[in-house]
Amino acid sequence: MFKEYDVIVVGAGHAGCEATHAAAQMGCSVLMVTMDMSRIGQMSCNPAMGGIAKGQILREIDALGGMSGIVSDKTTIQFRMLNRSKGPAMWSPRSQNDRWRFAEEWRLTLERNPNVDIWQEMVSGLVIKNGVVKGVRTGMGLEIAAKSVVLTNGTFLNGIIHIGEKQFSGGRTAEKAATGITEQLIEAGFEAGRMKTGTPPRIDGRSLNYSKMEEQLGDENPEKFSYLEEIKPIKKQRSCHITYTNEAVHEILKSGFEKSPMYSGRIKGLGPRYCPSVEDKVTRFADKDRHQIFVEPEGWETVEIYVNGFSTSLPEDVQHKALCKIAGFENAKMFRPGYAIEYDYFPPTQLTSTLETKLIKNLFFAGQINGTTGYEEAAAQGLMAGINAAINVKEQQPFTLERSDAYIAVLIDDLINKGTEEPYRMFTSRAEYRILLRQDNADIRLTEKGYDIGLASIKRLNLVKNKISKTADTIEELKAFKPSTEILNAYLEKSGNALVREKTSLYSLLKRPQLELHNLQEINDEIDNYIKSIHKDVAQQVEIHVKYDSYIEKEQKIADSMKHIDYIKISPEFDYKKVHSISTEAREKLSKIKPDTLGKASRISGVNPSDISILMIHLSK
Repeated sequence: MFKEYDVIVVGAGHAGCEATHAAAQMGCSVLMVTMDMSRIGQMSCNPAMGGIAKGQILREIDALGGMSGIVSDKTTIQFRMLNRSKGPAMWSPRSQNDRWRFAEEWRLTLERNPNVDIWQEMVSGLVIKNGVVKGVRTGMGLEIAAKSVVLTNGTFLNGIIHIGEKQFSGGRTAEKAATGITEQLIEAGFEAGRMKTGTPPRIDGRSLNYSKMEEQLGDENPEKFSYLEEIKPIKKQRSCHITYTNEAVHEILKSGFEKSPMYSGRIKGLGPRYCPSVEDKVTRFADKDRHQIFVEPEGWETVEIYVNGFSTSLPEDVQHKALCKIAGFENAKMFRPGYAIEYDYFPPTQLTSTLETKLIKNLFFAGQINGTTGYEEAAAQGLMAGINAAINVKEQQPFTLERSDAYIAVLIDDLINKGTEEPYRMFTSRAEYRILLRQDNADIRLTEKGYDIGLASIKRLNLVKNKISKTADTIEELKAFKPSTEILNAYLEKSGNALVREKTSLYSLLKRPQLELHNLQEINDEIDNYIKSIHKDVAQQVEIHVKYDSYIEKEQKIADSMKHIDYIKISPEFDYKKVHSISTEAREKLSKIKPDTLGKASRISGVNPSDISILMIHLSK
């Protein structure tokens, strides 16, 4: 019934979709196995993509040839560039999406690929022989052979849903949990743990009074995630709204705490620190008399509303009573209550930098199974696991990225070297080279790498080469463009800027923090026409390079100086127990994680610089 596939992907969430697409685009035969084909690409929580650091990840996925950015752009209902008031390293694109169209677009994308097959059933175990994965075993007892397997199980592994004192097995609302895989992997020697996440209630938008809320509009000139020119920015947008909890809401929430699974101890797993439940917020920030609530539409046509900021597992009657005390929610009708979900994960220190497991060859983990939270983090891991699963089949060199290359690399490096005991979420602060890792230059950083492995298209490569060339040419043109001092000073005096004493280039003027390219258009018609002729993406690159050139150069030098220890290899057989001069903690951590380079060893929690210096001496011998 089944042929032997090159790659089997278990799960059809954000990680599963990207893994399937990547491996198939690279020429592999891929079978995606999911328990419900109607839920492929499902946005299980909020209907939005991107945000702080997450928007950068989406652009990196797009630059490498992944699909999450394109799917997001095609289903956007509102777009905003966050942190515009800060420097470009902090700019982060975010879209509000149509939940149903997003899932539909992902499914159609995969179905259009002749290398992708889909099978609807639960995977209950793996076929493993002599430490190598050989395929999967389904709930019906079918064995399907594959050369590589990628597990992207999300919250389904022994998932338990909690609403107040009620709890029942499930991987997502109205969907059953997956069983069998955890137990088999533990028997094979893997360490497993439990984590928790949650979601807010969904509300009938027809029952809300938006006049009592603050309207939140999208950007006046919205951008997009994908670098491809044929993908266009959204023209029409839907508004979101903002409202707030209050002390009356908090008192009602507190009345349900004794029935809360979080406070009664029924939930053992740790939840996401940076996306706490509303009951967590009321407890941890008791000094605050209100908390912000984002009222987000689920799509273009539907009346369903996502209540962002009100994630909860309290009893449904308490949820509803509390909601009705929020301004604009007085007559709110609930479609379904919020809930918490507890699930199995596997500490990611058990993986290599390709996301292949150390214990079983050709087996990859991606997404929440690795202890992460967020669509974007999952999609990034799925992409890298799919790429390397395909590379294993082709017997080529592994594909990895450096921390100075991408946020994706920071994410994976943190996971495999530091591990995580709570759901890991990406922030710009986690990246030490964030001036280099901006959302505007992901294509410059990564597209050629994506093309070299057979994922990014030649069209993408030509686009980025043209962008690099045009940027360099424009910078030189700005250096050569020197209007007369009379023309410049007339403009500078009128605009309240310091005058020049000698002939000055537009490049030098642009270095002034208070002047931007569009300001220079006011100098005269010739300059206005010239600046209008510069492509928008090129103009952005030029402006950033002119204004931040010294900072970019300094950070690049730091990144280059640190790379030497990443090239110092460590054999997996290296015996750290014989290196008595390093700390006991360092010996234990290094022996457990077994980093393959000195650079990775240096980033393990508990390993300090003196330990690295001693190791360097031993390795040189």
